Amino acid sequence: MKQFRLRLWKDRHLLLLLLPGLLYFIVYKYAPMFGIVLAFKDFNPFVGFLESDWVGLKHFKTIFADDEVLRVIWNTLALSFLQILFVFPVPIVIALMLNEVRNQAYKRVIQSIVYLPHFLSWVVVISIVFIFLKSNGLVNSLIQELFGIGPFSFLSDPGFFRPLVILEVIWKESGWSTIILLAAVAGVSPELYEAAIMDGASRWRRIWHVTLPAIRNVIIILLILRIGNVMDSGFEQIFLMLNSFNMEIGNVLDTFVYFKGIQQADFSFSTAVGLFKGVVGLILVVLANTIAKRFGEDSLY
Repeated sequence: MKQFRLRLWKDRHLLLLLLPGLLYFIVYKYAPMFGIVLAFKDFNPFVGFLESDWVGLKHFKTIFADDEVLRVIWNTLALSFLQILFVFPVPIVIALMLNEVRNQAYKRVIQSIVYLPHFLSWVVVISIVFIFLKSNGLVNSLIQELFGIGPFSFLSDPGFFRPLVILEVIWKESGWSTIILLAAVAGVSPELYEAAIMDGASRWRRIWHVTLPAIRNVIIILLILRIGNVMDSGFEQIFLMLNSFNMEIGNVLDTFVYFKGIQQADFSFSTAVGLFKGVVGLILVVLANTIAKRFGEDSLY
């Protein structure tokens, strides 16, 4: 015990650096978990949190009996898998491309440009999209001038909702997501590239046979984490994009919980939906991690 206290005192400065992150998880992640009990009660604000009637799995049964909930789950899964299919590979491509840039000044400029959108809030991003894509906006004006067709209802046509969401995420977050991959690429031994060059490998061959295998473990771990968030499509972006025309295809679990829990004050049912989403995410992480281990790849644990 004495040695433990001495070690704590010795590492006190490092522990202080850890404190803000630890407080964040305690306040915003662990403390709210006490509210999970609402999923098993019919919450009545007049009698309080503890005195509300216990109803067991009633709200969870409603999730699978309510057509609206099933539609929302399908919307969430469809959007998440589209992001895995189209958004997830983009940072890998950007990292590989930046790794091939030899002019360091030019490389830093490009990195800054692709990182910058991450620091814009979704409110700003969606506002820019609205300005460009409204009926008399720049995009429709160019289409009419060049092709003589339109205008298109990009913002109200349900068919454009998912492509717009995917393109917005690619533009805003792909550059920022390259940071981890660039760090992994930087750790590849230069001797491997030299050996490949000596064997006559072209630049494309070096990327395929040296760089990608070297960062494969990082890509798999990032994919496992992304699969764990498959039920989480993001609230702010979707909420700002929703309107009465695209609600049927755009309403996802995060926005559904907001509408049910905050606007309609159905706290118990919305808590059950949120808990269901978290449990599914946990199961998917465990399954993806197990599959990765079965194939001999690196995993989270």
